Formats: sequence, structure tokens, C-alpha cells
Amino acid sequence: MSAQDSSKTTHFGFEEVAWQDKARRVRGVFDSVAPKYDLMNDLMSGGLHRIWKSFALSQTYLRPGQKALDVAGGTGDLARGMASQVGEQGLVVLSDINGSMLSHGRDRLIDAGIVKGVDYVQANAECLPFADATFDCVTIGFGLRNVTNKDAALRSMYRVLRPGGRLLILEFSQPTAPGLKPLYDTYSFKVLPVLGRLVANDEGSYRYLAESIRKHPDQETLLGMMRTAGFDQCRYHNLSGGIVALHRGYKV
Repeated sequence: MSAQDSSKTTHFGFEEVAWQDKARRVRGVFDSVAPKYDLMNDLMSGGLHRIWKSFALSQTYLRPGQKALDVAGGTGDLARGMASQVGEQGLVVLSDINGSMLSHGRDRLIDAGIVKGVDYVQANAECLPFADATFDCVTIGFGLRNVTNKDAALRSMYRVLRPGGRLLILEFSQPTAPGLKPLYDTYSFKVLPVLGRLVANDEGSYRYLAESIRKHPDQETLLGMMRTAGFDQCRYHNLSGGIVALHRGYKV
């Protein structure tokens, strides 16, 4: 690492940390929350995360026999849905930088009877270990905000897509509905950490997750980052008043 790189900083929630330290800190968060991750998702969103993911899956347009990659796929909800779309003759790769989350995701898919046509790869989104032009669709759901170098991750996902393939980014974003932001802020910083403490015995990790949402690029900024990475026909769709947005773009 160069002297310049070693002096760079980035955000870990609202805290400023060394650039090279963020991945380790994020790994610690997800090591902690992995066992209760799915339960907390249901509690935090009131089950809405299932609707958001279902909408994202409706936009993959995958066909039987095709290949898909779920980056930062966590416990495998999107991978599971895409596995049913491509069938056993296709391939879905569930990847995550965190071994605990990846293991939990693998166990969930196996428990659901999904064995054939799914691979599991522990990988960093910034430097995906796949050949150029491998996948017809790449998804990343609620993971991009935890990546240190988001521009590198977008370029990496662009590289592994086939021409004509699409990227789908499902992520928390900035509320756009009138009057929603103060309510959302109160919930995020007052209720969410308490839920984390009571259910997952980890208030700090869920405080970080709330803060990381506020530091993530807003809808228009992320759209510009996708275009800079090379994606074409980029657009986004706000869900739940902008609390979540689905961004999509194509490789030409």
C-alpha cells in the first residue's frame, strides 16, 4: 500500500476511519449479526424487505439456463429467487466477503432444498474473482453501502457481466415522500438500536447500519456513479417513499 493510500480515510457509519480498516470493521458487524440477521430484517422492515426483494427479482428477466451473481448476498434471499428463475440447468453464484454470512446463506438454501445450480464464493465486491463477461445478471442487495470503494465494486460488477447483461442494486436510499424523513430518522436512531439490543444483543452494530444508510450516496449520485462505471440505460425506482431504491443499468 502506498503512503497516499495509507493516509486515506472513509466513513464507518458516522465515524471516520482509516481506508484499509473499514472492511475489517464491517466484517465484525456482520459476524455479530449473522445469527439473527433474517429475524431482524423482518422486525426492522415489518416484512417489507420481502416485497422489495420480490420487486428486484421481477426485474432480473433471467431465463432458464442463464448465469447470475448475487454480490454481498448475505443469507441468500435474492440468490434463492434467481435459482428458481434459471433452474438447475443454469447457475447462481452467491458471494459475500463475510464467511459467517455466506455460511448462513448456504445453510438456508440447502434447507430449502436448493442444491444443484448454486455455487458459493467468499469474495470482495471490489475485485470479483470471475472471468470477464460471465454473468447475465448481477445483483447486490443492501450490500453496496458497506463496500469501502464503491466505484471499484461497480467497475468489477460491470466487468463480469456479459454484453446485454444487467446490474440491479437494491439499497436503502433517501426518503422522498413529504414528511417521511423525520419519522424515518426517529425510527432509525431511536427504535432500531433498541431492537438490536433486545433481539440480537448488539445495539452498536444496528446503530452502525442506520448510520451507514445516511452516508450512502443518494439516488441521483448513485445513478451517476453507475454511468461513470460504464453502465448504460441507468435508472432507478423508489420503493416505500424512497426509503429503498432499485437502481438498474446494462452493459453494452
